[in-house]
Amino acid sequence: MAAGLVLAAAIVLRSFVKDTISPSDVREQAAANGDNVPGEVDCRKAKCIALTFDGNPGKPTDRLLDLLKRHKAPSTFFLEGRRIHKHPDVVRRIAAEGHEIGNHTWTHPRLTDVSDAQIREEMLRTGRAISDITGKRPTLMRPPQGRTDDHVSEVLRKLGLAQVLWTVTAKDYETTDAALITERVLDGADRDGIILLHPLHKGTVPAMPGILKELTARGYTFVTVSQLLAPGTAEPGKMYR
Repeated sequence: MAAGLVLAAAIVLRSFVKDTISPSDVREQAAANGDNVPGEVDCRKAKCIALTFDGNPGKPTDRLLDLLKRHKAPSTFFLEGRRIHKHPDVVRRIAAEGHEIGNHTWTHPRLTDVSDAQIREEMLRTGRAISDITGKRPTLMRPPQGRTDDHVSEVLRKLGLAQVLWTVTAKDYETTDAALITERVLDGADRDGIILLHPLHKGTVPAMPGILKELTARGYTFVTVSQLLAPGTAEPGKMYR
């Protein structure tokens, strides 16, 4: 049943997203171009997987960070801008502990439904807010609900932002059942996978100990999205999953 839900979510995602680039394709292209320096982890050899977390950096994020630290699991956080100022210490901790921060817009609109001017404002305002706290402006973003198209991609290209989608979603926004969230993640997990989760939903952080323990037991190495692509890098406007 859970596997069927994951498959259904993947089918929906594919219905409005085209021309996505896989991490292995990025790595192969980089190697073909003569770039063979992978960074801290070489995902051409290691069995890598990227945990990604969307939403506001609220109080549950501290508990999540404790778990990620314990399991040595660098991850990528796509932050909404509108409440960043309420939790600056959490944002600083995310960056200080080696996690990657991406842009998830200011108010979480469907980018395919808004004007170019609003897309720019959503991205630029959040980028500034993150930069003001961490000193670094994100170059990765995640479109809310994965809603993107060629037009959105062109606006993001001009802003210098690459798009990161996902291969597995636990749909943790629809359930508080930690066991179900764990099952959905583990059913869909695979090498080079990009896992989508939301820390502020009640079942997500309670699910993380089981997810982290089992993925570790299966031999996965946890990496950020940028580490997953290395020695390649994400190009502005392009979509990765």
